[in-house]
Amino acid sequence: MCLGIPGRITEIWDDRGTRMALVDFGGVTRTVCLAYLPDVTVGQYTIIHAGFALTSVDEDAARQTLAMFRELGLLDEELGTAKAEVDR
Repeated sequence: MCLGIPGRITEIWDDRGTRMALVDFGGVTRTVCLAYLPDVTVGQYTIIHAGFALTSVDEDAARQTLAMFRELGLLDEELGTAKAEVDR
């Protein structure tokens, strides 16, 4: 299954002309590409799929979705982790 997972941007940098970010998925972090969202900033939440930020979402929606994915066991499956913390 390949879900779009919400995460919070914690850092942004340029990698050879491509905007990249470190995104926090409630305790698990991944590097993602921001090519499709050139105007997002640190602290914003986005939906990530296949390593790309696709759209911005508000914090409440992001947290609710992360909690639901965790309850369903989908968060660990999608992020490839044994355990992920949703509420920080």
